Amino acid sequence: MRVETRIAWVALVVAASCCPCHADEGSASRESLFEDQPALKLDADWKGFAQMEIARTVGEPVHWSKARMVLELNRQGSLGENVKWKIGGRLDYDGVYERSSYYPQPVRQDQRAEFQLRENYLDLAAGEVDLRLGRQHVVWGEMVGLFFADVVSAKDMREFLLPEFEVLRIPQWAARAEYFKNDWHAEALWIPLPSFDNLGKPGADFFPPQLPGPGGTLIRGEAKPNRSLGNSNYGLRLSTLQSGWDVSGFYYHSLDATATFYRDIVAGPAPTFAYRPRHDTIDQAGATLAKDLDWAVLKGEAVFTDGRKFGVTRLTQPDGLVASRTLDYALGLDFTPAPDTRFNVQFFQRVFADHDPDMLSDRQESGASLLLEGKLTPSLEGRLLLISSLNRRDYLFRPRLVWNLGQNWRLMGGADIFHGPPLALFGRYEQQDRLWTELRLSF
Repeated sequence: MRVETRIAWVALVVAASCCPCHADEGSASRESLFEDQPALKLDADWKGFAQMEIARTVGEPVHWSKARMVLELNRQGSLGENVKWKIGGRLDYDGVYERSSYYPQPVRQDQRAEFQLRENYLDLAAGEVDLRLGRQHVVWGEMVGLFFADVVSAKDMREFLLPEFEVLRIPQWAARAEYFKNDWHAEALWIPLPSFDNLGKPGADFFPPQLPGPGGTLIRGEAKPNRSLGNSNYGLRLSTLQSGWDVSGFYYHSLDATATFYRDIVAGPAPTFAYRPRHDTIDQAGATLAKDLDWAVLKGEAVFTDGRKFGVTRLTQPDGLVASRTLDYALGLDFTPAPDTRFNVQFFQRVFADHDPDMLSDRQESGASLLLEGKLTPSLEGRLLLISSLNRRDYLFRPRLVWNLGQNWRLMGGADIFHGPPLALFGRYEQQDRLWTELRLSF
């Protein structure tokens, strides 16, 4: 754990233990966040969940891929009328990486046990501006199954996109100011210590594969930018509700949370491709919209990105990369065909403004998703999710069942099925098909 993480955690725990405070649940609006309340109150109970997760990979070779125990705790309170706080952390332990010799040692060490700081922040009311200082989630958009306008969040990609988004997102150390006026909401964000996607280690089930060289592939250590104010992320967002249309626009300048793999060619009778993950500086402008159409709910997100690079097969290309501006967008409709039933359909696309013929992607990469979920019995729920490319036969299919055992207990089971070409979005994990189950106690 880094020094600044330890200091922040200790400081916030001390503040929590010393102050008899209590927290409100909601923080969606200024009014609910800072409503009048007695000073110095403390929530008497820690909240969170304990969870057991087991997965069996059925692609070749068959192996146990997860036997994880998770404990997440958080606590909220206030230091007065205009100051609130939250602290939280999560502890993971996976027995597969303790006992099995299937994975390389760096993978076993990386995924055996881990403590993560979750949200740890102070909320301050300063006149007409609300301030949130500390480690926090900043969610600017959310579609089904994939990320588009949610550009601020870093992600734990060691299980690809399979965990629930609330678990997959990594909080950022940030200062965020929000201003509310009638139907308008303005937001300014500064991230002095950016978090980046956690890719795991080479040899893990979901470490992203790269184009192999004639003599094989070598993955070098990730190059992360120095901790300096010059490497800060910052952004602005403005949203409004007009005639039932919930719309927003944003600009975000950042070190890309997603790593780009730079290629070197190691000379030899059969050259080896050596890759090093790096984080480039990018600029993003985007928008979101949502509208209740009575018969369905319409949602859309779009993001234009400048500064990102993409791999090409051309051996003479320096670093194996070319820069291209991209437009990513998604449109979705949510239906309620029957009580306690939801049907969602989405269309999404990435357009390369500067497409290179040696890219692994087409100039326009299109896809669609279908989601159907609902109650089968009062205590049993079913869910089917299919996400597929429309350019090629490349998809992810995820059926699952949820059994609500009691007020706080939940048992889930399902499958994750991948299919597609070896370097496609889903096909690269075709050998990672798995069956899984999860038991959660929430408190």
